[in-house]
Amino acid sequence: MGLSVVPSGAAPRSAGALRAVVLELVVLAGHLLLYPTGIAQERTAPPGAPGNDRDARPPALLLHGFGDNRSVFVLLRRALGADGRRRVETYNYSPFTCDLRAAARLLGRRVEELCARTGQERVDLVGHSLGGLVARHYVQCLGGDARVRTLVTLGTPHSGTTVAPFMDAHPVVRQMRPDSEVLAELAAPAPGCRTRFVAFWSEFDALMAPVHTARLEHPDLLVENVQVTGIGHLALPAHPAVIAAVRRALDGPVQAAVRDASRDASGEGSGAASVA
Repeated sequence: MGLSVVPSGAAPRSAGALRAVVLELVVLAGHLLLYPTGIAQERTAPPGAPGNDRDARPPALLLHGFGDNRSVFVLLRRALGADGRRRVETYNYSPFTCDLRAAARLLGRRVEELCARTGQERVDLVGHSLGGLVARHYVQCLGGDARVRTLVTLGTPHSGTTVAPFMDAHPVVRQMRPDSEVLAELAAPAPGCRTRFVAFWSEFDALMAPVHTARLEHPDLLVENVQVTGIGHLALPAHPAVIAAVRRALDGPVQAAVRDASRDASGEGSGAASVA
């Protein structure tokens, strides 16, 4: 199914690439300022906090990318929890993580704790970049599909990325290469997987090589791929049009999410989304 999120005033490809680079630099500058605020692990809300009841929407847990922390989700987190019906939390896995699979096991413990605390049977996960692979390994290889209703990935190298070969000294970077054992495990059959996947990818994502690697292609998974136009890797968790589409994707089918995001963005003048 082909879906796309197109910011308002989308320019021809050459101009769009330039705008994407400028936006990336702006987002990077802002993120560097916020980064120190996200180093410490988030304090979890006690039972009885807003969104911690069985009538609320499933809680959402947000996972950052390689070398990053929860500060990347400042805007997305605010939007997802705006109506008070969804508990939204972030999860920092260790910056010293050397095995994606170990991070996935720790994520499983965090999900179990979140379910116990909120009284919910299932959760939604949103993963940016490497965070999406960690979440996907938990879902596919560790039985996490019993707990995860929807997994949204933002610029995640589902088929591996060849960018930055000089980083191969880091074991986690090697696990993100197309020929890694981890990606072979994720490509293996996954019959009966109960999780719905929504994968956002952009043709201007400089960390995805090739860019189509951020699409999720697996015959056993229920997947909707959403192409983002004119937005780079760092901007994916922060752009208003993407945030609107992610929020609605967790509330219903992605087609309706993108359509509603288009109406909202057009009215606010912040961006627009359309179905390709």
